[in-house]
Amino acid sequence: MNARPSNDSARLNRTRDDALRERARRVIPGGMFGHMNVAALPANYPQFFEAAEGCRLRDADGRSVIDFMCAYGPMIVGYRHPQVDEAVARQASLGDLMTGPSARMVELAERLVALLPHADWALFQKNGTDATTLCVTIARAATGRRKVLVARNAYHGAAPWCTPYPGGVIAEDRAHLVHFDYNDLPSLQQALESVRGDAAAVIVSAFKHDFGRDQQLPSAEFAQGVRRLCDEQGAALVLDDVRAGFRLDLRGSWEPLGVRPDLSAWSKAIANGYPLAFVSGSDAYRQAATQVYATGSFWCGSVAMAAALATLDVLERHDAVAHMRQMGERLRAGLQAQALRHGVGIRQTGPAQMPQVLFDDDPSFERGMLFTEVALDYGVYLHPRHNMFLSLAHTPEDIDEALRATDIAMAAVAAGFGANT
Repeated sequence: MNARPSNDSARLNRTRDDALRERARRVIPGGMFGHMNVAALPANYPQFFEAAEGCRLRDADGRSVIDFMCAYGPMIVGYRHPQVDEAVARQASLGDLMTGPSARMVELAERLVALLPHADWALFQKNGTDATTLCVTIARAATGRRKVLVARNAYHGAAPWCTPYPGGVIAEDRAHLVHFDYNDLPSLQQALESVRGDAAAVIVSAFKHDFGRDQQLPSAEFAQGVRRLCDEQGAALVLDDVRAGFRLDLRGSWEPLGVRPDLSAWSKAIANGYPLAFVSGSDAYRQAATQVYATGSFWCGSVAMAAALATLDVLERHDAVAHMRQMGERLRAGLQAQALRHGVGIRQTGPAQMPQVLFDDDPSFERGMLFTEVALDYGVYLHPRHNMFLSLAHTPEDIDEALRATDIAMAAVAAGFGANT
């Protein structure tokens, strides 16, 4: 294996990042919180970043890396995309948060209703948990029922009703959740039968993207069966498109399967990193949407809505979904060839534009941790357990540069753990 590069010194002499972590520990519980906490990642992962452009990040100590996390999904057309940032600057010069919304709210709602075949209306929030929670609330208001069916191990946000972590959560917060297995129609049918007459909603992710597990695309049979069972039981079909929205299909992730939800939750990529989320729904749920009290002091900010309008322009003009798929397939093919050459077993699952890479015989993710650690030393930011993201900013040259780093990282795994027999 090649020697570690000179930028390994950034890991050993992480002056600014270490200083920021120490300052943060004094004023922020744990020093960092949530999914961006790097405490469980390899030691060379920076916690703090200084700048970003295109598909590249610069950390607090000046190291530049190709980013395959895209801020955990929100960056979709490139950090500091000029058209998006021009729209942001233009709106900021007029006003952002005011005592009421600007015309950008109406323009964006019109744009989304025209774009999404299932949508007759849209409501705006600030993050994905806002959107999934509002979908559940609207479904309960519309049906007068209590039960919400959720796939086991699925992530739908950080509110008590859906967070995967138990701290501060009481049994009553989950009292009306009923679980089924994703892509298992008999499991869903049995769950619905167990609460017949009291099922308000079935909430499903665009695809199975559980943390640290192989991803799974929905089968057409499953998606169409969910639609049929919801119709039979009078329950709302809620599609959680927070993570996958606009990366799989601009019209909604289940549109290619011929399935349209009653309600859908969106966030992440809608405004290329500016804080925004929305719920879209059919006319059958319009009245219920007017009956629930849903608000936030920052939900009507105009800058993020201007960013969203510009982001949609860029996505449509450049056929971004096809580009991200092609870049993901290029990355996937390269990794597979490297794994075969080095005799390392890997599993690449899910859509190419949102890749998941896990190693065989790696229950504690030790192989994945070594792989991503070495790749980062060579300038590529990957994740050992979470699905990753492609963007419009990733070019063939970026993918090929990243593959040169992952080839060294794959060799390190083979050297450290032995080749598969």
